[in-house]
Amino acid sequence: MQALEELEPTVRIRELKKDRVNFVLENVDLAFANSLRRVVMADIPTVAIDMVEIETNTSVLPDEFIAHRLGMIPLISTNCDEAIRYTRDCICLAGCSFCSIMLVLNVACHDDTTMDVTSDHLDVVPLNAEGPLPDSGDEIQKRTEHFGHPVGKNDPSTPPVLICKIRKGQELKMRCIAKKGIAKEHAKWSPCSAVSFEYDPHNKLRHTTYWYEKDIKDEWPLSENAREEEPPRDDEPFDYNAKPNKFYFEIETDGSLNPQEVVMKGLAELQTKLANLILGLKQQPDLEIMQNEGVGMAHIQPQTQATGWGETSAWSQQTSPRTAGGASQWTSSPDNNPWGNSAGWSSPSQKANGWNM
Repeated sequence: MQALEELEPTVRIRELKKDRVNFVLENVDLAFANSLRRVVMADIPTVAIDMVEIETNTSVLPDEFIAHRLGMIPLISTNCDEAIRYTRDCICLAGCSFCSIMLVLNVACHDDTTMDVTSDHLDVVPLNAEGPLPDSGDEIQKRTEHFGHPVGKNDPSTPPVLICKIRKGQELKMRCIAKKGIAKEHAKWSPCSAVSFEYDPHNKLRHTTYWYEKDIKDEWPLSENAREEEPPRDDEPFDYNAKPNKFYFEIETDGSLNPQEVVMKGLAELQTKLANLILGLKQQPDLEIMQNEGVGMAHIQPQTQATGWGETSAWSQQTSPRTAGGASQWTSSPDNNPWGNSAGWSSPSQKANGWNM
């Protein structure tokens, strides 16, 4: 029983602050630790400015420069999963209060001093949508008080984000639309500013090769995580089968989400991805049944001599990608394709409306 408990994954929090967390993850594989790092960086949804309509800009910076800076401003996204919809899941035509948040920037300098235009000048205003709207939804009720506001606007201890500087007679007036997204689409939707983990601080596994001139210990000092493990002995034999199972994580957020929510949502997203993978693998017997019944499946023709792209090859009973009605598959038989009847690898089509960041 004791041996079984030692194999269970454990998390020990060493330091927790407002915008960062430091913890130790034990009894997991290296692949799991790296998967958690990647999911935390790229798969947690937040809200960010996605479209900017500029009415007046007499500053020295061009419109594209200011639009890019506005898109990179972190917005408070607490409970973003339930507080706002994706625009692709909403029935509105051009954005509504269920899938979008409107922010306005209207500043002008009237004195001889240089004026700093920061994220504190952004104000959230009601969005007047056009066209059909969703009949019902509880997304708005699930939002926090400052949902969609720039990070640090209502916190005197957090400095604002500088957008630009203007002088007397210069003005900025624009309207911004914030939408929900993930960092796989654009880095502005990432809730983290830095995610890292370290393992094997003494390099017992020899995964790292150090370059040094005279003394390796002086030129490559150990990190603070080395205190957690015992240093190797000089007479200790090298274990070729050893694997890392203790990882020292450091996650720093940009303020849109607190570190606790980032870690918990990252684990939930990773669990969902694994569940979808298991579900997809369990559906393979259904495809075999459909093949036997001849429903929507292409059958392998007898082996013939290759005379073109649309015929079978003499090397194997496989057809080219242009056979079977133009489907982008490398084989016409589902049995030869372990991933099912997929359409191959492809990238999502790019969309453009307004100043897409």
